Amino acid sequence: MDRIIFELEDILISYFDKEIIKIDRLAVHQFDRIGIVGKNGAGKSTIIKLLAGEIVPTTGKVIRHVEPAYFEQLSAPQHTGADGELLSKLGISGIEHNSSGGEQAKLKLANVFTDYYEALLLDEPTTHMDQAGISFLIEQLEYYYGAMILVSHDRSLLDQVVTTIWEVADGVIRVYKGNYSDYEKEKNIELKQIIEAHEKYTSEKNRLEMAIQKKKEKAEKLLRNDGKSKQKAKEKPSRLGKSKSKSSSQKAIYRAAKSMEHRIKKLDEIKPIQEERPIIFNQSKSITIYNKFPIMATGFKLTIGNRVLIDEANFQFPLGKKIAITGPNGSGKSTFLNHIANKGDGLIISPKVKIGYFTQMGYRFNTNETILSYLKNRSEQSEGILRTILHKMQFSGTDLYKKVNDISGGEAVRLRLCELFLGEFNVLLLDEPTNFLDIHAREALETFIHGYSETIISVSHDKAFIANVADVQYEINPRDKTFTEVT
Repeated sequence: MDRIIFELEDILISYFDKEIIKIDRLAVHQFDRIGIVGKNGAGKSTIIKLLAGEIVPTTGKVIRHVEPAYFEQLSAPQHTGADGELLSKLGISGIEHNSSGGEQAKLKLANVFTDYYEALLLDEPTTHMDQAGISFLIEQLEYYYGAMILVSHDRSLLDQVVTTIWEVADGVIRVYKGNYSDYEKEKNIELKQIIEAHEKYTSEKNRLEMAIQKKKEKAEKLLRNDGKSKQKAKEKPSRLGKSKSKSSSQKAIYRAAKSMEHRIKKLDEIKPIQEERPIIFNQSKSITIYNKFPIMATGFKLTIGNRVLIDEANFQFPLGKKIAITGPNGSGKSTFLNHIANKGDGLIISPKVKIGYFTQMGYRFNTNETILSYLKNRSEQSEGILRTILHKMQFSGTDLYKKVNDISGGEAVRLRLCELFLGEFNVLLLDEPTNFLDIHAREALETFIHGYSETIISVSHDKAFIANVADVQYEINPRDKTFTEVT
């Protein structure tokens, strides 16, 4: 058996008396490839920090048999000491201190892989990173000799590099063998088993309740007949023995009914799984576009300062289609979306176009409204629909009554997406909308897009997201400044 790299024993992590993570025992072996998944706030990064020695548990112990390399999501990269060949492969040999998020992530990866470590701890390494950077990471991990623990919401990446999934939910870690697709299959099997168990529970409960009802009806019938028998017994005393026999039968039936009621109480109640209804966004007819190509250009040129990003491009974005814009970091994808949002020079945009724009900038709300009231005041949809949309984006129960000026950055992103899809728009521009979403929220966003009949133009490096939602894909090539459809 491969030697143990990390051991976690009797771990409890709590903040302000709230239990965050509880682990009886877990071990990481020499060649384990582990992907950690779960909703935002579940404790995924906490586990990585625990293994890295960045935090200590409230109780229990972590035994580290090696010193790991640690890619921390929010840390700044070191600008010296990285291997020059790796920097060249990543295309960041001339990186500046004010570089983009994707370029900073690449530099941190170069720092991680410059020296050999027997264990890698990677916390969301692909956030902001283009496909070239993700491909570099995959290549490095394919040839890496050691243990790897990865926190990621990138389903395609998890499928390619991990062989075990740790699911973090309700403070507990559950271990699944296989990659993310294998994990999804296992979760679907579990879901099917719960549905079947609920149906079995409901069927048995209904059978017992019907049997109880019949017993009670029989007992009541005997009671009525017994009353008649007693009346007759006054006239004919010789029939009293038969009346006593009926009374005994009635008591036996009641006892049987009581026994069945006790059996119902002893049944293991299986709560039903809420069936997900398809979400359809019905836009007002007043903003309907009839132009088959609401946004197009001929000989289009995009510049930023003196730098040409796109030169002599021709394109037509079809009405109602979902269009993905791809290209490496720094190629001009966000600049292009911003140019559309501002209805910039060189674009032919239908006069009826109403644009909703999701940017990469952090969202903060200054109003004192609650989450639910915030959407109610900005949408014509019914409260029932608003609640459905919010629930899909993981806002439920008391979450709906949080003040929007108090919510976290991740919650603000999810609320902004809800607002856009419920708004009076007929073209949505989404700039890296999946960056701060966990897998559940990404899947919810995909559901929103499928239920949205209007045009959506999105920038993303998430291969699974693009494959699931895009009808058309365009790529910006920074070498020859082209903007062409990917076929």
